[in-house]
Amino acid sequence: MPVTWQRETAGRSGTQFGLGDTVQSFFLSPKDPSESGITWGAGPVFLYPTATDDLMGLSKWGAGPTAAVLDITGPWTVGILANHIWSFAGDDARRDVNATFLQPFLTYTTESAWSFGLNTETTYDWLADSWAVPVNATVGKLVVLGDQPVNFQVGLRYWAESPAGGPGGFGARFVMNFVFPK
Repeated sequence: MPVTWQRETAGRSGTQFGLGDTVQSFFLSPKDPSESGITWGAGPVFLYPTATDDLMGLSKWGAGPTAAVLDITGPWTVGILANHIWSFAGDDARRDVNATFLQPFLTYTTESAWSFGLNTETTYDWLADSWAVPVNATVGKLVVLGDQPVNFQVGLRYWAESPAGGPGGFGARFVMNFVFPK
């Protein structure tokens, strides 16, 4: 995923463009929601150092636990995704990773497959004692291209909190997800 990062150092600013590190989660989950309608899953999360530029990644391998819980009631989906990653290998000259990620989300989906969402992708860095709190508002549309369902989404991001030297202000995003139903 291309990432653009705004950085300010000693009064100078610049922009980086490239690929960031990869975070991959694996979930084990019951086949059906619980009697109360809750869907949940838990498993491991992995951090792979795939960044194309030193400023875009951590140069560390990491792992930890992850879990997700959600409820779908009519057109509403509400839930949270959480994980914690500790580094275990990588560039010794780079700082270790000890970070918690929390992503609460709320989405409303219309009968014509439009979706309107609000979430945060909050990270707490335990070693730097700092928060990164982007708040995202999104609009999406599920379409079928040939036989393949694809969800297109656009959104605005506001950085409510950011570490020193980190991103700030407003941003935009475009997402395209291939959907593989049962």
